[in-house]
Amino acid sequence: MASTTSFMILNNKTKTLTANVILARTRTYCFIRNPVKRNCLHSRINAIGHPSCSVTPVLQQWVKEGKNVNEFQLQRIIRDLRARRRFGHALEFAYFWCAYVGFFAEQVSKWTSSSDLKFSSSDCAVQLDLIGRVHGLRSTQNYFSSLRDQDKTVKTYGALLNCYVREGLIDESVSLMKKMREMGFLSSPLNYNDLMCLYTNTGQLEKVPDVLLEMKMNGVSPDRFSYRICINSFGARADYNSMDKVLQEMERQRHIQMDWGTYSVVANYYIKAGLNEKALLYLKECEKKVDKNALGYDHLISLYASLGNKDEVKRLWDLQKVICRKQTNINYIKMLGSLVKLGELEEAEKLLEEWELSCKTYDFRVPNVLLIGYCQKGLVEKAEAKLQDIIKRKKTAIPNCWSILAAGYANKNNMEKAFECFMEALALQAQNREWRPKASLISSLLSWLGENGEVEDAEAFVKLLRTKVPTNREIYHALLKAYIRNGNEVEGLLECMKDDKIDEDEEMMKILSLQEQNS
Repeated sequence: MASTTSFMILNNKTKTLTANVILARTRTYCFIRNPVKRNCLHSRINAIGHPSCSVTPVLQQWVKEGKNVNEFQLQRIIRDLRARRRFGHALEFAYFWCAYVGFFAEQVSKWTSSSDLKFSSSDCAVQLDLIGRVHGLRSTQNYFSSLRDQDKTVKTYGALLNCYVREGLIDESVSLMKKMREMGFLSSPLNYNDLMCLYTNTGQLEKVPDVLLEMKMNGVSPDRFSYRICINSFGARADYNSMDKVLQEMERQRHIQMDWGTYSVVANYYIKAGLNEKALLYLKECEKKVDKNALGYDHLISLYASLGNKDEVKRLWDLQKVICRKQTNINYIKMLGSLVKLGELEEAEKLLEEWELSCKTYDFRVPNVLLIGYCQKGLVEKAEAKLQDIIKRKKTAIPNCWSILAAGYANKNNMEKAFECFMEALALQAQNREWRPKASLISSLLSWLGENGEVEDAEAFVKLLRTKVPTNREIYHALLKAYIRNGNEVEGLLECMKDDKIDEDEEMMKILSLQEQNS
């Protein structure tokens, strides 16, 4: 029976979840909490995980309790928040600190272990960077203009340049670099590196070597990162002779200690070019520099997998387990990915079992690698069986898992199963709010629902989908097709479309003409 429910009441309608979604209403990750409760300021702030929650009440409570804190601890907390990309919290903390230091000196002396805290130009630079990330460029420029002349140092100018680079503003960056040169602020490679990154990110790779040359002409010695950016610019343009020359120049610099990362970059470009002998040469150099760096082993393993060299992949994994002692979830993800790339799915299954026996936190990103491997081979049913087995062991899946299966079924043109799996994914979005479904998969499902789905299914799909993507014309196309095909009235739906400020287009007029044909 066709539903007569209008789209306007979708917000009051909830589709029944499947059994395993209802049973899986727990956290995504299973872990054992540390029984020791730390009560330092750092720990209290870390406990505030969600970006929408304010840290100010925690700071006010700390002050109220008469707790001590010093300048080093304050800077450490801001540095840690920035490293974890909690920029809003870091800026809020910086504002709080600035307010107390700048305007409430008496209170500061009561709750800090030092009464002579100063808000330095370095602190201004950090705050400028945070303002740019949280509030945008205009606020950054206003803050920079408001600084005292003595605070407009190489660090604050550098932070402003970094904001321009992040926004991809070439003219502003070049102009600011010129001004910094006139002020004598270009004595280190950092700002030159920023400009080279800007040219890289905007696709102007041919300008990168000119910046490196200018740096040397101005008496500034390039650092390891400078050379690596330039090496990348030549590699990306398949200019391997120039890439080798820059690498050789880098190797001759006494102040630069060669690292595995640079050789890894060069080897990767040679692999992409199909120049396997050259790639192997630099992979050997890479291995000499890896030492006990687990990330370096991850790169080596992945690159050898790209060469199809299973023996080297296994040798390096065994070596990594001996030298690095402890393997993280990321290490297992990289190794699983390499085995999948090699087509060694049975080996990947054994490795997943090994990880499951040792892991304290069930990170679904690890089994997801195997699920993807199955789907790439067309073994979607096997992937679903594996996921169901994990869920039976009381592990809470994340939307990414079901989305992988949905894409796998869609590739096999089994859209009914793809729809079923994607609905599971949408129902689990709370387990991973950062999850963003692929637009191509959404389009395929909307098209199928419009042509084949029931109105109730289309409405339920759109209701959940609206929490992840804005309502758009494609969504209304699918709903209109489903409504008309099932003999439903579309007036309410068209009113909703107007409320969402979506105009009728040619495709929509064609869809509406179907209603006249069916009447």
